This record gives sequence, structure tokens and C-alpha cells, in this order.
Amino acid sequence: MNSIKMTTAQALVRFLNNQYILFDGKEERFIDGIFTIFGHGIVLGLGQALDEDPGNLKVYQGRNEQGMAHVASAFAKQNNRRKIIACSTSIGPGAANMVTAAATATVNNIPLLMFPGDSFASRQPDPVLQQIEQSYNMGITTNDVFKPVCKYWDRVSRPEQLMSAIINAMRVLTDPSDTGAVCIALPQDVQGESFDFPEYFFKKRIHKITRPIAVDEEFKECVELITKRKKPIIICGGGVRYSEAGEVLERFAEKFNIPIGETQAGKSAIRGSHHMNLGGIGVTGNLAANTIAKDADLVIGIGTRFSDFTTSSKSLFKNPEVDFITINLSKFHASKLDSNKMVGDAKVCIEKLSNLLEKENYVSSYEDEIKNAKQAWREEMDRLINIKYGKDFTPIIKSRNERSLEEFKELTSGVITQTSALGLIRECIDDNAIVVGASGSLPGDLQRMWETDSRNSYHMEYGYSCMGYEIAASLGCKIAEPSKEVYSLVGDGSYLMLHSELITSLQEGKKINVLLFDNCGFGCINNLQMSNGIGNLATEFRYRNNDTEELNGGLIPIDFAKAASGYGVKTYTAKTLEELKVALSDAKKQKISTLIDIKVLPKTMTDGYESWWHVGLAEVSEKKFVNEAFEYGQNQLKNARKY
Repeated sequence: MNSIKMTTAQALVRFLNNQYILFDGKEERFIDGIFTIFGHGIVLGLGQALDEDPGNLKVYQGRNEQGMAHVASAFAKQNNRRKIIACSTSIGPGAANMVTAAATATVNNIPLLMFPGDSFASRQPDPVLQQIEQSYNMGITTNDVFKPVCKYWDRVSRPEQLMSAIINAMRVLTDPSDTGAVCIALPQDVQGESFDFPEYFFKKRIHKITRPIAVDEEFKECVELITKRKKPIIICGGGVRYSEAGEVLERFAEKFNIPIGETQAGKSAIRGSHHMNLGGIGVTGNLAANTIAKDADLVIGIGTRFSDFTTSSKSLFKNPEVDFITINLSKFHASKLDSNKMVGDAKVCIEKLSNLLEKENYVSSYEDEIKNAKQAWREEMDRLINIKYGKDFTPIIKSRNERSLEEFKELTSGVITQTSALGLIRECIDDNAIVVGASGSLPGDLQRMWETDSRNSYHMEYGYSCMGYEIAASLGCKIAEPSKEVYSLVGDGSYLMLHSELITSLQEGKKINVLLFDNCGFGCINNLQMSNGIGNLATEFRYRNNDTEELNGGLIPIDFAKAASGYGVKTYTAKTLEELKVALSDAKKQKISTLIDIKVLPKTMTDGYESWWHVGLAEVSEKKFVNEAFEYGQNQLKNARKY
């Protein structure tokens, strides 16, 4: 048996260079490169190996460990999970910074490969710089915190352990039914230790992503159920996107006259203009989808995990006779809501189900309901887009405290409403542009209002709704699809949390466009807070009031354009729709990353449509409005499924 003597880190780099994916007959390299922020726990081990011979791996320099891992996740998602960028960090705070990104990837079933440095396996220098010591267990390090948020975790305490650890890592990363974050902790001394690795460890490995199909018994049960139902509705989830089943689903819906509602992850898998596409469904869904869902007698969930936002906390489907069917690669997700399940790939399962239903001559009983629902939503969309600040203006979101709106206008001169801004942005940017979002009120507005016929151009992280994902993810999308314009739609709160990879976009020459919606605060949570009877507490960006010692002083003005210009970004400030239109037009012409500081009036985002969200409320309070909110929630809960 031939072997090669090399360090653990050198062996890891060589192994990563020889991983390939085969899907639908197309073979491609799986690992594009590796993001890193070098520290003492990684630079002399893995860093040395990458410096000596990186092979085909491109080395990227991050600015924040969480941010760079978000870049990697978005890159993987935009490549439909068939290509990844690994991430490496030093021990201690560098590793801990990636935990949020790991959780974000796992919640969304996105492959993310992480190599955090670790404390010495030998323990000779303990406690090494950045090492946590626990007196009850000397084997615990910072990297143990990755265990709850990863799909696979391992620590390589001896060089030869690398082989089984990284092979298992590839197993999880390339499993569409159960992928997510993978953490392989690398003690810094072990990275530099050598071993006679067998040559066959470095052979070219082709990981085949197949299209498993549900068993006949599952199809039989589901066909029998569908043929008994008159008004089914399809929920198009992220699994439709990753299976590349959008066109097949469109034909299925046309053939059997079944309308489709989109989840955040499923949006843009099918064309927005398709006559059976109702648009976003659930808590952040629109009037059309939620109206039809309310009376549906069958819900066919395809590639969805049925989050509380998709089901309106299990209260959306109000028909007492409603049943559920699922098509999902994951048996875990397919089994939710007591569903009749088909465990398999979305595309091949839809195709077979179509053939079986055609033999039964099945067609739903919808007549004009779909068309009427879509027309009602179109009229509401027109109203939202045309809401302008003026004499008879009233905010969409009603609040008992309207102080902030006029104060914001006085402070910033901004008179743009959020819904009109989105309408203008959709009109001005390229049809195939990629839009990215994750948190605040923008995901709700976008799921309701954004329409596109460009597949996979809507990139929303809403499983974890991670503030700070937006700008980093835009860079990941741009690396994945450099020929397309990418727009990060981000609130001022999320921007302030994490925008470090905006610098990396300049370094890499990958232009992204940041559309920063500044309303002086965490506007979405302020709405949730105040609509449930609580006062305006620490959700707007206000100075502390010296008289009351409370956070209810004046709004804090920030010139985001001026700050970003110092990075070398091309910036603009838009206080009116006219200024926004000019900025969007000029931003298209730029070769470097841009930022448009959009001064958006508070309380001008969309409101809920026929939906309810179960949130934790105080059972007792001295405030009348809190008690009313609790009573309303309890009444809604009576009409929701218990599990």
C-alpha cells in the first residue's frame, strides 16, 4: 500500500481538492475555495498548507467570521447546494463568531463546512491563548458550542482521525435530505503533525446526488386522497428550487387546476407571472394565497418544512375537512401535520403523481376563485405601490404613537413609503437581478410584493431570519453568479449589526448593491411590540432622555451614505422617489459596489392579510391593551391545530 507523509493540514487541503458532485449527469468540483480570518490557532497549520499548495482552492479573506460564513452559505444556496466554500478560523472568539452562521445554515438545510482551530490536543501549553478552561472537564473547548447547531461535528485529535472525520463530513454535506452545517475542529498542534496517509484517501471522489422516488404505496394513498378533494392548494417550498422542479410544478398545476402558494425559500422556483401562482403564503403571505388557503380542503406541501410563518402558526387552513400531503426528501419534514407523505425528490415525484392523476381524469373544482383572488391582490398591490406621503396620508401600520413618523420626516426630510420604494425598485432593476434579504419587515413586504420570472433570483433567508445575513449573502450570490446584478435589501438595524463583507466585495471586485432602508430603528419589532399593547421600548434608535433616564429622546440621525463612502463604495442618498429612481439608474452603471441610503417613513410597510402569528404574550397585565392582545391571541389559538 502506497502512502504519502504529510501534515494533517496538508492532507486536508489535498483531500478537499478532489471532491466532486454528480447531478443529472453533470460533474463539477464541489469545493470552490476557503474563506479564512487567520489567527494563531490556524495560520501556522492550515494556513501553511494553503500557502504551500492550495491546489484549485481559492483563498478568500473575510472581515468577520460570521459574515464570511454567511457568504459561504449564500454561495452554496445560489448554487442549489452543489458547490460550497469552506470556512476556517482561529480558536476562541474567531470560532465562536461562526456559531450564528452555523445555526443559520442548519435551519435552512444549506451545506456549510467549517474548520475552527482548537486548543492543543497535547494540552502541553494549557491554557493556550484564547482557551476556555472548565474545571469539571478539561476536554471542553469553545468548539463544543457548535454541537447543537451542526448536522455533523467532530474533533481531529490525532492526524489519522482526519480520514474518517472528513469522509463523514462529505456524507452530510452532500445529503440533500439532511444537510446543514458541519464542524471539524482542528487542534493547532495536530494540524502540523505528520502521518503516512494512504494514497487512496486522496482519490477523486464523486458524490452522486440522486433523485429518489417515493414508494408505490405512498403514491397510491396520496392519489386516492387527492381524487376525493375539490379545492387543493400547493405550497411550493425550497425543495422545489433545489430539485430544479419549477417547470414541472407549473405544468402540474396547469393540468389539474391547482393553485400554488410560495414560501420564502420556494419563491422564484416558479414564475411569478404564472396564472396558477398566488404568491407568498402565510404570516407574510398576500391576500390571494391566504384567501384561497383558508377554504382549501387539501394542502400539498412540496419541499417545505411547514414553519409557523408558512402555516400562520397552524391556523391558516380553516376548512374543518382539510388534509395534508407532503413531498419531501426528508422523512422528518414529510411526516409533519399528520401528512400523507411521499418521501422523495420533488421533480420525479411530481412527474409520477401527474401521470397517476391523469389516469384518474382528475381536475380540481375551482372555477373563478383563483382568478378573482389574484385580481383582488393585484388591486391591493397597485394601492401599496402608489401610497405617497401627502395631505391625506395615513400610515399602513396603525399605532397609538404616531410621533415617530413626523419626527423622522422633520429630521431626515425623507418622504418615501416602504411599499412605494419596493414598487419602484422592481420597476428599475434588471429582470434577472438577484434580490437578497433576511430580517425585519422587508422579508414580509418582499414575499408579498416581489414578482419575478427569473428562476432562483429571490434569495431570502427566513428560516433563522438572521440579522446581518443580507450583505454577506449578496457577496456569496455574486461569487456564484458574477454576470448578474445583486441587490441586498437591508434595514438600518441589520446593517449596523453586520456589514463587514461589503469591504470584501471591493477586495474581490464583486459588485453588490446595498439598498439600505433607514427608518431609525428596529421597525418590524416596534410594530410587533406596539400592536400587542406594549409601549415603545428600545426598538427605535433614540437618545437617552436626560430628564426621564429612558430611551425616549430624539431620533438618532445617521448618514449611512457618508460612512460607506469612506470604504470606497459608490454611495447615494434618496429622500424622495425621484431621487431613488436616479440613484438606481446610476448604480447600474457602476463597476464597484454601491449603497443607496433610502430614508423610509416608519410604519409604511405592508400589514398582515388573513393571517395570525402565535407569539408569547403576558397572561396578566395592568395595561388594557396588553390584556386585549392576549385575549385576541387566545381566540385565534382556539382555531389552530394543536400540533
